Amino acid sequence: MTIANSRDRALRERAAAVIPGGMYGHQAVGLLPDDYPQFFERGEGARIWDVDGNGYLDMMCAYGPNLFGYANPEIDAAYVRQLSLGDTLTGPTELMVRLAEEMVAMVSHADWAMFCKNGTDATSMALVAARAQTRRKTIVRAKGAYHGAAPWCTPRGAGVLDTDRANQIFCDYNDVASLEAAVAQAGDDLAAIFAAPFKHDAFIDQAMPDPAYARRARELCDARGAMLVVDEVRAGLRLSRDCSWSLVGVKPDLSTWGKCLANGHALSALMGADSARKGAAAIYVTGSFWYQAAPMAAALETMRLVRETDYLDRLASLGERLRAGLAERAAAAGFGLRQTGPVQMPLFLFDDDPDLRKGFFWSSRMLERGVYVHPWHNMFLCAAMTEADIDGLLDAAEASFADLKRQGPALEPVEKMAFLAGAPR
Repeated sequence: MTIANSRDRALRERAAAVIPGGMYGHQAVGLLPDDYPQFFERGEGARIWDVDGNGYLDMMCAYGPNLFGYANPEIDAAYVRQLSLGDTLTGPTELMVRLAEEMVAMVSHADWAMFCKNGTDATSMALVAARAQTRRKTIVRAKGAYHGAAPWCTPRGAGVLDTDRANQIFCDYNDVASLEAAVAQAGDDLAAIFAAPFKHDAFIDQAMPDPAYARRARELCDARGAMLVVDEVRAGLRLSRDCSWSLVGVKPDLSTWGKCLANGHALSALMGADSARKGAAAIYVTGSFWYQAAPMAAALETMRLVRETDYLDRLASLGERLRAGLAERAAAAGFGLRQTGPVQMPLFLFDDDPDLRKGFFWSSRMLERGVYVHPWHNMFLCAAMTEADIDGLLDAAEASFADLKRQGPALEPVEKMAFLAGAPR
């Protein structure tokens, strides 16, 4: 925080001494406005509180895991009950089988499931399973798409070898010709096409999948005996109770799940069709904590809420309310605000803002008014949000647009975003 004597500032100073860089990964605030807190104390429902006691409507939902609200009483009670019986044991409990059964019953393309902890675990499992199934090496994936933080897919190259990135060919998302060219380049060595459920790259407009692109990916995999992988880690259970590409009529061979699978408790999954079962059975993947029972109990309760509540309709309704209200208020203030992607996972970007100086200023003013938004990453709605929450956000947005208008050309450049200057927007 900018307040010199804040607890957040003190924790940052302590962290700098014992954590490389002070913080790391996607939850580091190095590429956020300077007044964004790094450390938090608690969360409840749709809100979080930082270590200095400031509360926010949290539009990041912990970068996705919060689906039914922080500290959801039903989900957390299931977790605690199982914790009292046993969690990390010498072997898994019955809950692992039950969870696999329930997920297979819910996801139309899937005949089996395997569990792990993080999205990167799941996507890396999908990679090796596809290669084991096909006995080929090359994968095709979209430029700029995020599939995790393992050496084969991390967006930062420090410490990564060329061999870690070998046997990958890149295409443009939603560009059928580009996809076909990449598959042709792979030739007879194509193991898999990896696809995000929609284009959710950072810093640029999101885009829903073109049905023709999705169908062509399926056709190319079928023609070549390759695996189609849809990476649902970010979007799973937010767009559909099924795999997201079911909305465009396409079934993958493999899909990866995580984030909100257990509503914030550490659990992810690789799901697959029988077309990929042999390869998945052949690989060796494991982790000391992958079989924990308590997160699986939480996931079973999450699945019950997914099946029995209208959460999906409410997320869409709230998202439409937010999108329409923001568009109205931005236009009234004279700003072009692009809102892209699905309404349940919105991204806000200002027109004519190549280095994000408008976005940073506006986001900081939103933070001052108790709303945590992100200036360049997609956000998330959760089922604990209400229409009153959205209306409060819109009031904060209107006031923040007014602040931005008053600031006008006096906006300071955002030095930490200078690398974006001149980039296509």
